[in-house]
Amino acid sequence: MLSRKRKPLINDTQTLLGLSHVSALSLSGISTLIAKGVYDAAFPLHDVSVLHEEWARYSAFYKYQPIDLVRKYFGEKIGLYFAWLGVYTQLLVPASIVGIIVFGYGVATMDTNIPSLEMCDQRLNFTMCPLCDRACDFWHLSTACGTAKASHLFDNPATVFFAIFMSLWAVLFLEQWKRRQISLSFSWDLTGIEEDEVNSPIEKLTWKDRLPGYLINVSSILFMFALTFSAVFGVIIYRITISAIMAMSPDPEIRHNVRVTVTATAVIINLVVILILDEIYGAVAVWLTELEIPKTETNFEERLILKAFLLKFMNAYAPIFYVAFFKGRFAGRPGNYVYVFNDFRMEECAPGGCLIELCIQLSIIMLGKQLIQNNIFEIGIPKLKKLVRTLKEKETTPKAREEEKPPQQWNLDYALAPFEGLTPEYMEMIIQFGFVSLFVASFPLAPLFALLNNIIEIRLDAKKFVTELRRPVAARAKDIGIWYNVLSGMGKFSVIINAFVISFTSDFIPRLVYEYMYSPTGTMHGFIDHTLSYFNVSDLKPGTAPQNSELGNITLCRYKDYREPPWSPDAYQFSKQYWCVLAARLAFVILFQNLVMFLSLVVAWVIPDVPKTIVEQLKREKKLLVDVFLQEEKEKLQLIQRLFAKDATLHPSSNTLPPGQDLPIPGRYSTLPSGPTAGEDRGGGGPRARCRAASFSQFNRNIASSPMKENENSKHTAV
Repeated sequence: MLSRKRKPLINDTQTLLGLSHVSALSLSGISTLIAKGVYDAAFPLHDVSVLHEEWARYSAFYKYQPIDLVRKYFGEKIGLYFAWLGVYTQLLVPASIVGIIVFGYGVATMDTNIPSLEMCDQRLNFTMCPLCDRACDFWHLSTACGTAKASHLFDNPATVFFAIFMSLWAVLFLEQWKRRQISLSFSWDLTGIEEDEVNSPIEKLTWKDRLPGYLINVSSILFMFALTFSAVFGVIIYRITISAIMAMSPDPEIRHNVRVTVTATAVIINLVVILILDEIYGAVAVWLTELEIPKTETNFEERLILKAFLLKFMNAYAPIFYVAFFKGRFAGRPGNYVYVFNDFRMEECAPGGCLIELCIQLSIIMLGKQLIQNNIFEIGIPKLKKLVRTLKEKETTPKAREEEKPPQQWNLDYALAPFEGLTPEYMEMIIQFGFVSLFVASFPLAPLFALLNNIIEIRLDAKKFVTELRRPVAARAKDIGIWYNVLSGMGKFSVIINAFVISFTSDFIPRLVYEYMYSPTGTMHGFIDHTLSYFNVSDLKPGTAPQNSELGNITLCRYKDYREPPWSPDAYQFSKQYWCVLAARLAFVILFQNLVMFLSLVVAWVIPDVPKTIVEQLKREKKLLVDVFLQEEKEKLQLIQRLFAKDATLHPSSNTLPPGQDLPIPGRYSTLPSGPTAGEDRGGGGPRARCRAASFSQFNRNIASSPMKENENSKHTAV
């Protein structure tokens, strides 16, 4: 449908329905007319009765997607997106089941976990150093009992198995999609096609013309990175200041819940900042890509995807990376803390470790993005726009409404939102794939929440494409394009991230080292005391000691680190245990990466890229093709032999062959298979073969036939 400004222009049915299969050249011409203001829009009309009943309804969530119908209606490009989303969602099922089992293991062993029991045991009476200067008092480790038990839910031996499993799952997902894509390419006849290209009408530009655009791109992306880091740093300052303010409160309940309150509010602030910056970065990525003036539509799309992914990846994961790898690692020690702006002490991890905080951060950001950005925005904003249009229509006078004709389909479709490409749809799923794979060691339930979201997401996207957006022009595509490379890169990156999360964020390696190197009984008894160092309270800097401590006169306090005690000649220096644990952590990273990479290669090698059914079908087609070729060659040889026999009958004197010489035999210069001789065929009563063009220059009547020659020539007749 073509729509002029202020008044739709309808020429004929061809104009209405023919846009679903226009060529790239025609589409380029229409786009040029729209850019010049001749038309408002161009789009094919909707006719979605079958798709709406079988696909675009929430009540059809349990059904398989009619991918072939989607492809016929929207084209191969959108069909491949929904096929990919279906494969991704199906493979989340086994990942969710394993994640639930791992979480269940943590719940089942929570009450028997020795380190958690030691932290909750008040008889051990570990007196910890203050968490802030002046306002914070000494405290007992047993008050963090709840945090220790919650940490064990995600920081247990099963977590390592789950991290390895999810790394292999990412490889399995890519291999399964590769097989599915090949099957669709075969059934949709996409092999060997070239994707639809829409060339830019701009003349060829030199590098000098493009240089300003590239400089603006680089500087803008660096500025956006700095903006993201500034937002993360601002939230860190918020956490530090609010912690200090709440610690000075006279209410003991507020002081007791400082860590939980600060963590939850900081994560919510992070989520709001991420949602706002996501929208800004999406618009900035489009603007920066337009400055580069790409030559083709595919080129434009690939550059836009790279920029948008880079900015949104950094925006979504920067707070999580901070908690996983930086929080508490540069805070210093009692008597020598690191300060921000000379007043605010850097924050430390919870007594149970940073993994529980990483789990809270990951779960809130992941669930918040899925609930708010992916669902409420996609459902609420279109519904709100439709409500505004309905209210505007009601404002017309009754007389005007009576004079109006029933709305035609092109008017209904023109009121829908324009289709803006698949990049936003892919992007939200790729970011979700990162939550599922990158930090899954800290949150085993991530695949389950992703599965529940995707069950709704498939029908939500289907309903949006069918009822909320104008029908896009069908475009052919061989595959999902650059998104496969992004997924592959994230799968490999997840192996590294999970290795470092297990090694440096969780307590898996320190527990392993203690049990096999330092435990007197070979068990985990005494692990908490082993991980706590001593500090002499008299070594605190002036003005930083607690005022009016409720625990009385404290001379020694404990803090979590591997350092020499104050009575050692190397007081407060890193101990031998620290270097042993560090070496074990680095060794685990190397071992984990190599093991997972090797298993990934094995999985990729075991699973063939082409399904067996497709291989067998290709073999059958090849055999039929060879049979047809052989039959045609045989008919051609019979025709030639008949012509020779006819020539010999008409001119017996001139065509008398020397004794012992028969009709020409296909040999070195012929690829024809051997057939019946002329004498045998002459007496046959079969139908005459239809005439075919043949080259007689391949035959030489003067070539003498011999058994040796015949055997030699017969070697060249095999097909």
